[in-house]
Amino acid sequence: MIRIAIALACLGLPASAAWLAGAAKVNINPAEPIWLAGYGGRERPSDEILQDIWIKALALKDDTGAVSVITTADLVGLDTKTVETVSARVRAMHGIPRERLLFNYSHNHSCPVTGDVLKLYYTLTPDQQAAVDRYTRRLYDQYVEVIDRAVRNLAPASLTFEQGLAGIAVNRRRSRPGGRKLPGPVDHDVPVLSVRGEGNALKAVAFGYSCHATALSGYKINGDYPGYAQQDLEERNPGSVALFVMGCGGDANPLPRIMNSTDAPSVELASMYGRILSVATQLVLDGKGAKPAPVEGPLRVAYGIAEVPFQKAPSRDELVANRSRFTGARLRYNNYLLSQLDREGKLPDRYPYPVQVWRFGKSLTMIGLTGEPVVDYCLRFKGQYGSDNTWVAGYNNELLSYIPSLRVLKEGGYEGTEGIPEYGLPAPYGWAVEETIALKVDELLRSLEPK
Repeated sequence: MIRIAIALACLGLPASAAWLAGAAKVNINPAEPIWLAGYGGRERPSDEILQDIWIKALALKDDTGAVSVITTADLVGLDTKTVETVSARVRAMHGIPRERLLFNYSHNHSCPVTGDVLKLYYTLTPDQQAAVDRYTRRLYDQYVEVIDRAVRNLAPASLTFEQGLAGIAVNRRRSRPGGRKLPGPVDHDVPVLSVRGEGNALKAVAFGYSCHATALSGYKINGDYPGYAQQDLEERNPGSVALFVMGCGGDANPLPRIMNSTDAPSVELASMYGRILSVATQLVLDGKGAKPAPVEGPLRVAYGIAEVPFQKAPSRDELVANRSRFTGARLRYNNYLLSQLDREGKLPDRYPYPVQVWRFGKSLTMIGLTGEPVVDYCLRFKGQYGSDNTWVAGYNNELLSYIPSLRVLKEGGYEGTEGIPEYGLPAPYGWAVEETIALKVDELLRSLEPK
């Protein structure tokens, strides 16, 4: 580490930083028309590329020599096979263990369908499914490529962190039928991790927000408001890589929005939301407000499984009876559960829910949750562990389902109970869902305390 300190001094960077950092991005535009993810009402494949979409990676090496990588993607989500395949290949290539890989995605609803993500949502012809399969296989290689390039780009760097503010998100449960009486919590924080290299030039910036990427719909490939935010930041800071890290946006939308459209007014809204988020991030980068604080190492990480319970699953007799009652997506869901019951003899009563925590010295704590957590998780964990230096990221690992808090579960509705069928889960989550996840987060964080 003496060599790193000398290199940092020569570059005009604080020796206390002791980081090596590398960033990279890979274009993931489809090479052919393909079914788009996120909305169930589409009737045909994509017809145009409105904006490039990307996978990006930020590799960090601390003074212990450990390498950790954050990946972000303009995708609706990932399936378990993609995460496991890429993780295994990266470990074989660079020796990076699973707990030091964070797979985040923007939950973009204007990207290609991949793998088994929301597989019950779509009815694809054999040719359409073949296009999805080709894209997914290519995606494995692109993930490995972007991580490999980021690791190979490792060079002395300094890190800082601060939080900005952007008023884009609206709690969408209030805008649904009968929802005006519901509480409308949101999280408007914009966490910003900046990475600077030689001459204090911005090398990369990872920034977050808790809101669905649903400003656009229609049939054009694009990155929605996070895509416009990243594009604007990279134009403002030439040579840098901007990575959007989705927070706990399960119950938030950018509003207003115009559904079923990528016409000029919708694109104007999406790009405006993106610029708002970009400006909020740039203000932090420029020190307009609280001065960003140095982020020190080492980066200690932990990965664990929370056994999240389900409520009572339907019986075989109920599922058989439903065959004459249901049609469309609801029937596909019912038959999927029947096939699972036939294959395994029972339906699961819990889900092995991945949780990741990264602690950057005493400077920053990052909590990575799987699936689509509602905003209560951001608010709870920041209140519990410190609002100034806690970053809660949802939408990691497999796109499991909406993850309701106890409040949302009691209220019911789409994010609480009604959205479960589209993900193929046997029943809504049990009443212990929030506490089970919170206990695992706390256990993992305590495991990282200095001995």
